[in-house]
Amino acid sequence: MQVIFIHHSCFLVEVDDKVLIFDYFGGDRVNGYTFTGKLPTYASDTKIYMFASHSHRDHFDMDILRLKEQYPNIRYILSKDIRISPHFLEKHGIDPAVRSAVQFVSGGNTYEVDDLTIQTLNSTDAGVAFYVTVNGVSLFHAGDLSDWKMEGAGDLINGRQERQYQHEIRKLSDKPVNLAFVPMDPRLGPYQTLGIDFFVRNTDAEFIFPMHMWQDYSAIAAYKKRISNLGMAERIIEIERENQVFPFGEK
Repeated sequence: MQVIFIHHSCFLVEVDDKVLIFDYFGGDRVNGYTFTGKLPTYASDTKIYMFASHSHRDHFDMDILRLKEQYPNIRYILSKDIRISPHFLEKHGIDPAVRSAVQFVSGGNTYEVDDLTIQTLNSTDAGVAFYVTVNGVSLFHAGDLSDWKMEGAGDLINGRQERQYQHEIRKLSDKPVNLAFVPMDPRLGPYQTLGIDFFVRNTDAEFIFPMHMWQDYSAIAAYKKRISNLGMAERIIEIERENQVFPFGEK
């Protein structure tokens, strides 16, 4: 098994003969940023599963639908807030037949796509989070599910964010999680690590990748040093650059 951090919240996970890709978008899609991560190239018959947690431009790129031409076996698991009507696809030069390869999902449900079992959680922002089991491996990708507490938002809004986030994460408390991808957004200032800290302490995830960091990974090492439990700290993976590769042994 191998994980590749593409950029921002996009991770690619190779599990045996399958490739799972979460929240990919082209590097020039977000104003003010240039993301450099690239997707690897695979044999045309590779089983590829592309997930998009919601429609925000730093999580979804309609050009992923063009990959169907290169990879006939590709499947898409898209949050239902992503709109790809036949007219929309034709307008952008994409074959409307690609819709047959799409599974639309909503929060709080379970789906079977080939031999993937996909449970969705409700986001505290938009769309869904994904809990996926395949070939004996369990993965969690939070999308924009996080404790988005912000200075100046007020106790009512911040309190609601916290309660909603903790409610969703507790759904994972009794589930195995081999790999987790969880937001740690530096824009939240003093609240940057609240969401990931709750996740670390309330799940048994083996390895946790911080994400949604807008190319600033400096807080990861500092956060690990603040965790008094060494075992917990060792579960946090330090990301240093885009296209960084993380090999894992056989499960």
